[in-house]
Amino acid sequence: MNTSVPDRLPASILKTLPIPLPYAPLPAIQELLTLSRRKVVVLDDDPTGTQTVAQIAVLTRWTMDDLAREFRRPEAGFYVLTNTRSMSWEQAEAVNRDIAQNLILAAQQTGNSLSLISRSDSTLRGHFPGETDVLAECLGGVDLVLLAPFFEAGGRYTLNDTHYVKEGEEWIPVAQTPFAQDHTFGFRSSNLHEWIHEKSQGQIPTPRIASLSIENIRQGPESVEAVLDTLPPRTICIVNAVSQWDIEIVALAALRLENRGKRIMVRSAASFAAARLGQPAHPLLTTSDFPPNKRVGGLIVVGSYVPKTTTQLTELHKIFAGEVIEIPVPDLLRLSSRDAWVADTASRISQALATGRDGLVFTSRTLITSKDMGWDNLTIGKEISETLVALVRSLNISPRWLIAKGGITSSDIATDGLGVRRAIVRGQLLPGVPVWELGDEAKFPRMPYIIFPGNVGSATALAEAYTALAPQKTT
Repeated sequence: MNTSVPDRLPASILKTLPIPLPYAPLPAIQELLTLSRRKVVVLDDDPTGTQTVAQIAVLTRWTMDDLAREFRRPEAGFYVLTNTRSMSWEQAEAVNRDIAQNLILAAQQTGNSLSLISRSDSTLRGHFPGETDVLAECLGGVDLVLLAPFFEAGGRYTLNDTHYVKEGEEWIPVAQTPFAQDHTFGFRSSNLHEWIHEKSQGQIPTPRIASLSIENIRQGPESVEAVLDTLPPRTICIVNAVSQWDIEIVALAALRLENRGKRIMVRSAASFAAARLGQPAHPLLTTSDFPPNKRVGGLIVVGSYVPKTTTQLTELHKIFAGEVIEIPVPDLLRLSSRDAWVADTASRISQALATGRDGLVFTSRTLITSKDMGWDNLTIGKEISETLVALVRSLNISPRWLIAKGGITSSDIATDGLGVRRAIVRGQLLPGVPVWELGDEAKFPRMPYIIFPGNVGSATALAEAYTALAPQKTT
């Protein structure tokens, strides 16, 4: 185990790694899934985790009836949106317990077994190891936890137990990126052994941490099975991966071990969930996949404040000619007449949409923290999100489509602003940018809802998404 401070790596490092075997893991996963009554359930701590799948359901509530209905469907699995990344640990713990207990009962009621994936951020932000600990406890214990933050569409790679973010032609150790400076989930370690120690505050000792090397994985699923099968109970195993093939090999090995009785929990980014569900890469959606242009505009709502979003917003401004409204966050947090502001802004946006103009609403770009307001950072984020939710809820006309930028923003707008209980993931508009079709119970039934993560895409990605949705307005 090498825990020295890692350096940046050239993207050409991929050429120096062992060549994968000529083996296709996905058909083998699909075959095992058709023979199994084990449902894959992905607990997603924000809605961006659906960014690698298509034609799969997402639930935003988890009553016994809701879950049992999904267990009875023929699909390999489904997602449950927990939104716990926007919560305090106490709230997140309660949500995870409630969902896990209902899932266990629903599985028993329908004669299914259960395989859980705790999906979180590919840049390591979220409640870890708390969430996997609680879920494992509810399940009566697990033999193994796989930690797999690889996410190819976002340029997140794990090599030699170090997690990297690809920027241009360089791989940057994740602790050297702005994501590690997150005011709620920040961290110092790029080496995942050290990161586990850091996030567990030293409670997870070195003997409980192992890893799967690229060399192990590229020898095939039998090699991976052999390594995983010998690990002591309650081990956390780091999954090194630099391609989707690597992840699919590990998913196949894990599925085989589960079928032999090994209890495996997964903490991963979106790529592992797609592999475990047996889903191949899907072609991107195009303009023709969306409703034809009517005399109704579309809407973009930007809540994410990370530097990448700010850059993308700057590029969007260059081609956007609709109704633009900036939300002055410092003023809004002190505003006693927020309801009146929301009503006036919703009226402006609704009028624009009704006349065929698109709308763009975004929060001011200066990050407001607890030092500025005297509140904790999660509370500040929640206040901002509630304003955006109230704005969408107050619209009196359905946008032709709606882009929500940022994980917390997109989750809260979906559940609280649009009243979504169940949606279907139709695919991706851009790599890592999922599109949901809303259910009939939603405020705007069947509306395409585009969930754009704050930390995904090039500088021009948001402008590219807008161009795909409204090509005649950007030419």
